[in-house]
Amino acid sequence: MESHILGQGGAGTVYKGILPDKSIVAIKKSRISDDGEIGHFINEVVVLSQINHRNVVKLLGCCLETRVPLLVYEFVPNGSLAHHLHGEGRKSSLSLECRLRIATEVAGALGYLHSATSVPIIHRDVKPSNILLDENHTAKVSDFGTSRLVPFNQKGLESLIRGTFGYVDPEYFLTGMFTDKSDVYGFGVVLVELLTGEKPVVPTKSMEFTNLAMQFGSHVKEGRLLKILEERVLQEGSPELLVAVAELANRCLSLKWEERPTMKEVAMELEGLRTSSKHPRVEKIEKEGDHLLMAAESSTSGTFGEGDSSKDIMLSFDISR
Repeated sequence: MESHILGQGGAGTVYKGILPDKSIVAIKKSRISDDGEIGHFINEVVVLSQINHRNVVKLLGCCLETRVPLLVYEFVPNGSLAHHLHGEGRKSSLSLECRLRIATEVAGALGYLHSATSVPIIHRDVKPSNILLDENHTAKVSDFGTSRLVPFNQKGLESLIRGTFGYVDPEYFLTGMFTDKSDVYGFGVVLVELLTGEKPVVPTKSMEFTNLAMQFGSHVKEGRLLKILEERVLQEGSPELLVAVAELANRCLSLKWEERPTMKEVAMELEGLRTSSKHPRVEKIEKEGDHLLMAAESSTSGTFGEGDSSKDIMLSFDISR
């Protein structure tokens, strides 16, 4: 049985299964004794029944009558984005073009959840391990166990703080209210990971943590963008493109909800950046000067984690999965 395990998390275990017609599926099995996780399974069925999008993993069936609930999904063969970016001993093989396409697809899927479903849906746990890749590296957003349907007359919902360390919206942490802009923040962290190849929380020798989102923002603000980008990204992207994507990521990571773009706006901007060598925001940046990209000759160390003054705010909350 262990040879068929695709992944394990707080909600249970995902197995590779084969149906009588020889088609391959992914089967998520709940934890036996955790009523809360069973509730997440039922919630996932409710949420996914509202969704039909090529970049959202498809729920094929479920069995909720048994002692241990089972959910059956389409099989997505190429693992998670987290595996491709941070897999142990791996150097990411994803090209910049592929990374931007993945980002555009995820942004489009989240924009669909927020504005095109019968009832708006907030994912609440946007991160690379919840983004699966098929054989063509097409992105599939997954894991809707903590997602919520939000009535049209409400901007957000109050909730106990849940999320994954490094991806939680600061406004959500402070107010207990999550909105579609909370997903925008999580996506911003993912976009920074795609640009830097780094994890969202980086340990230091002093056993503290630095926050990638805060660190990225300070690098951009201080004109040291080149020092934090992954080498392959630097080699494959023009300075104008990299500045534009970095600035978009920074806007997604704004501390205030109202300063963040919507996911629909993010998807449109990323699509524009992918398909055009010039972009309004790029031209604006060029006119203002290239100060963001002038730090390549700096003698400062390119390693980040310990030398940066921005420290991660240590949050005490329920870290799911």
